[in-house]
Order: sequence, then C-alpha cells, then structure tokens
Amino acid sequence: MRPRVAVICSVKDEADALDALLDSLLAQTRPPDEIVICDGGSRDATVELIRRRVARGAPLQLIERPGSNIAAGRNAAIAATSAPIVAVTDCGVRLEPHWLSELVAPFEDADGPDVVAGFFRPDPRGAFETALGATTLVPEAEVDAGTFMPSSRSVAFRRSAWQAVGGYPEWLEHSEDVLFDLRLKSHGYRFVFRPRALVHFRPRPTLAAYFRQYRAYARGDGKAGLWRRRHLARYLAYGLGPIVLLAGVWYKRLWLAGAVLGGAYMVTPYRRLWPWLSILGPFARIEALAWVPVIRLVGDVAKMLGYPVGLWSRTRQRGQTR
Repeated sequence: MRPRVAVICSVKDEADALDALLDSLLAQTRPPDEIVICDGGSRDATVELIRRRVARGAPLQLIERPGSNIAAGRNAAIAATSAPIVAVTDCGVRLEPHWLSELVAPFEDADGPDVVAGFFRPDPRGAFETALGATTLVPEAEVDAGTFMPSSRSVAFRRSAWQAVGGYPEWLEHSEDVLFDLRLKSHGYRFVFRPRALVHFRPRPTLAAYFRQYRAYARGDGKAGLWRRRHLARYLAYGLGPIVLLAGVWYKRLWLAGAVLGGAYMVTPYRRLWPWLSILGPFARIEALAWVPVIRLVGDVAKMLGYPVGLWSRTRQRGQTR
C-alpha cells in the first residue's frame, strides 16, 4: 500500500530562494499528501509569497512561529501533519521531479526501513561556487551507504521514530540534523541510502557567507559535543604549522615535508573539482582552481573559531542544569 507522506520545511527570510523550492515541490511526480511550511519570523517577503501561493490554490499550509530556530520550526511543522511518513527538505534547494517518489518508495516494502537518506549535489553559479561545492560536498561515488548521515535537505522517516527520539533538538541552533540522525541510529532505527532522491543545493555565493556558515556549523558541533577528535586534529595541524616553518630554517626537510602534507590536503578537493571544470570557461577554470586553497583555509579558520564558542555554550548549559 502507498503510505501517506507529509513534506515539511522550516524557512526564515528565504524570499529569494523560495520560488525554486516550491516550484519543484509542486511539480513532483508523486505529490505529497500534506505540505506544511513553518516560518520562523521572516522580515522579508517570504510569508507573503507563501500566502499568495495558497490563495491561488497551492496545497500548502503555512504556520508561523516567530523566534523559533530551524529545529523548532521543523518540529512544529511535523506536529501540524498527520501522515505516518515525513519527508524533510530546506529552502535553497531545487528538487528533482522524482525526489519524493524515490524517497518514499522503500517505505512501501513490507519490511521497509525507518529512515531513508536522500542525496544532494551542488548547484553552483560561477567559479567560486563551483570550487566551494567541490571542496565541501562529498560526491555520491565516495559515500559509504552504511555510515552516511543524511542532511535534512533530503530525508524521510517514520513519524513514530521522530516521536521516539523527541524530535529535532530545539536547544541546538546548528548541526541539529546530525544530532537527530545520531539519536535515530542510537535507538536502532534502520537507515537506507537512496541517492536518486536527489536535490540540488546552491553553495554560499561569497567567501564571507561561507565563513559564517561554517563557523555556525562548528559552533553547533561544539554545543552538541560532536566530532571532538576531528576538531582537535585541526587545531593540532595548524598549531604545528608555525613550528615547522621556524624549525625549517635549520632543517630544510621539514619545509619539504610541510609542503607535501599541504599538497596532500588539497588533493581531494581538486580531484572533486576536476569534472566540474568542463562547465566553466577558460578564465573561470583558473579562478576556480585558485579558490580551492583559500576555501580550505577559510573553512578551517571558521571551524576553529566557532567550535570553542559552542563548547563554552555547552559548558554553561550544563552548569545551569545542575
């Protein structure tokens, strides 16, 4: 039997990106049974655009929760639905026409999973966004289906599973979908990877926007206590850099070793970027290649600045709850 499915999304100040999302959502080959969008207090035309769609007959339900973060917005939207299967996406993406049918199909099996992880690809515009997408997003060929953590740009799960883990963690402003995934896994819920449930995600358009995004992600990691070893390794690597430079004055081989390690750090983003260069003109290709080390450095600095802020917030929360 075909299960009923609700699609939900939390938005705030997304007027520029909203039409692309809604156009692709309303054009799904498998229409959702419910669509609920929660607005967290937009100050632009987001709410008005949704209301116009509803007035023209679009099957959308808008709920408004000013001041809510993305986790609280998602929980409110899910609570406003009744379907046993919930699919989640975000603004800033464009859904493939078969996205929902691919995402929901595994639930139709008698022994279907509890969570279906869709996938997303970069949808860049220009040299910078192309380099950013290649540097920060993992291509499908490199995904380990057994350990893949779905983004809430493209995921579906059983309502019962969402209820059992207490929904998205509303105390967390960023990395909330990662912690939600980990809670689902810790409860023993079964995941399947469905790469053809595809959305196209536009990378941040400027270096400053990218810096703010990754600083916020790292702040969320720190507040949630996630990926401690990964962040520690980054601090150690950058902490050793000045020592290697200084010691290289006397031991030149250290400079060579540092150059080799630095080059190795760039291999993966350049390898991922290579197939994308064909969509760019000659000068844009050179620009994209030049952006890669800058993006790596800025992203690492953003994470190193954001993570301790999150840890401090976590420490304060623990102190307040004692």
